[in-house]
Amino acid sequence: MRISTLTVALAALQTVAAHTVFTTLFVDGVDQGDGTCVRMPMTPSNATDPVNDLASSDMACGFDGTKGVARVCSTNRAAKLNFVFREYADASQPGALDPIHKGPCAVYMKNVKSAINDPATGDGWFKIWDEGYDQTTSQWCTEKLMQNNGVLSAQIPDNLAGGYYLVRPELLALHQSDKNPPNPQFYLGCAQIFINSTATALPKDTVKIPGYTNISDPAVLFNIYTLNLPYHTPGPGAYKSGVSATVDTKPVEQQTEGLLPSNVVLTNANWWAAELNSYSDQAGCSNASETCYGKAKSCYDSSPPTGSKNCRIWEQKCKDIQTACQGNQLNGPPNKGKILTPPQQSGVELPSPSAASASPPYASVSAGSPASSAASAPSPYASVAAANPASPSSSVSAPNSSSLQVSQDGQCGKDLGQACKGSKFGDCCSDKGWCGSSDAYCSAGCQAEFGVCGQSQPTGLRRRDMRLAKRVRIYRPYDDSPEGS
Repeated sequence: MRISTLTVALAALQTVAAHTVFTTLFVDGVDQGDGTCVRMPMTPSNATDPVNDLASSDMACGFDGTKGVARVCSTNRAAKLNFVFREYADASQPGALDPIHKGPCAVYMKNVKSAINDPATGDGWFKIWDEGYDQTTSQWCTEKLMQNNGVLSAQIPDNLAGGYYLVRPELLALHQSDKNPPNPQFYLGCAQIFINSTATALPKDTVKIPGYTNISDPAVLFNIYTLNLPYHTPGPGAYKSGVSATVDTKPVEQQTEGLLPSNVVLTNANWWAAELNSYSDQAGCSNASETCYGKAKSCYDSSPPTGSKNCRIWEQKCKDIQTACQGNQLNGPPNKGKILTPPQQSGVELPSPSAASASPPYASVSAGSPASSAASAPSPYASVAAANPASPSSSVSAPNSSSLQVSQDGQCGKDLGQACKGSKFGDCCSDKGWCGSSDAYCSAGCQAEFGVCGQSQPTGLRRRDMRLAKRVRIYRPYDDSPEGS
């Protein structure tokens, strides 16, 4: 029996950002994975946009932040948390935040009954750390963040009761706060965690979000150009273990939500897949193939803007099963029980303990984070880059024909007379005729006569053009049939 390839029409967006978004959580130096346990915007076109309405529910955990994700990350008492902010959610380009975005940073927490189901809005929030303008170094907190390529760090207060929490890193850009009307820009998200602790304290004093600040607050209207110091950060003072007033509560003894089942073989952000059931005949093989592709679709559908690269690994597993079925190899699934999740590779290199203690609360990040592709691939089901990688090459010559024009709308190919080299959407022309910069555009099937192939990191792109491209929505339906071009 031939299992038909699933055809999925997806709105794949070339994510080019001028702002920033919280993408990745580290717990005591351990990378939890891009998007894992993180509430973040699910639409690539606005993933890095600021929250401008200070009275909206988006102030709690950002766009789409009232909806929880399926994973909850476990932490120990007084754990150190690192929050990675990126200008490009999928790390397809380096950068944390545009240098003109200057202002304070903060980290808030909220004790909740369910980290997955709590809507995040309302009372119960308390600040655990903040920094505004450092008069010693003449730097805003965001400038320090940019120097460290986007990592913000804070330690969980030692006496917080064990249980579920939302943790909310916040950046405030004040570069347009002096305008009329003023435009303070908040960049934030939330991590879902469980603290394993027998401690019993919760802060007595909490604030509402939205509500802890408003458009009349001097902290959000501060003019960074006249710099009339001192500057006071928005919101309450930071909670201090053993100092701030507390109330006693019974700690939650054991985490019961957001954990991975023991038989999981692959994860992507907050999606996971358990191993397929064994089979030994044609019907079982066919059922396993269809089940596998169904899970692949759910992986792609649920992928946040940080990427869907591990969905490709699962899709390759489905292809292997389908090939085995067609070849009458009916005992499976192949490589049953093999863990497919690769080591976490968010590109973040945290400092040694001595370095961290020398300059808290920041950590350093290595340049050149690897790209993932949920936001940029024309179709996850179309991608063959993972299974058939292109031959390495440092460069490919640009099209010889002088009649080709640089693509201004993201499309490329002979019929259009357009090439991608120098396009704001990326230098590579995919087999489906779209300009881009990730592996899905630059590897297998890439049209070398209409762009650059074999290098997923575009060269020579101007940041101004990349920011302009971010504001253009391109919907790219994919023709999955053998005749698709």
